Amino acid sequence: MKDIMLKIIGKQVTSDSEEDQLEFVTEGKYYVKDDSVYLLYDESEFSGMEGCTTSLKITGDNIKMKRFGESIGFDTEIEFEKGKRFKGYYDTPFGSVEMEVLTNGVVNKIETAECKGSLNIDYHISLRGLSEGRSILDIEII
Repeated sequence: MKDIMLKIIGKQVTSDSEEDQLEFVTEGKYYVKDDSVYLLYDESEFSGMEGCTTSLKITGDNIKMKRFGESIGFDTEIEFEKGKRFKGYYDTPFGSVEMEVLTNGVVNKIETAECKGSLNIDYHISLRGLSEGRSILDIEII
């Protein structure tokens, strides 16, 4: 397992094409197991999920994101793969909400030998009864 720095940019695009962007740099861990790259990092107060750890399992253009920790009621898992729909639950401070994710695209430019690169995930998310919109997640190993 290798210590790394991650630059994470999350963008939410609303129906009227306005963008809301969150950007932060954090310490993380990187390791390779079988044919997958794993990135782990602790969320911060800035991201709104303090006390939560995010794990990304990256296998080609398939990404499995898992969030776990004391600040959430139960683990949240989301799978991203272009053109595929994922249904699950998203934990909020007010309880869990039914969630549906449709992945528009995944660009994996992580070079495993150098432990460098970037990952881009473009997806639509619907949290039943709360919100719906497009999100873009850019993660760079710096």
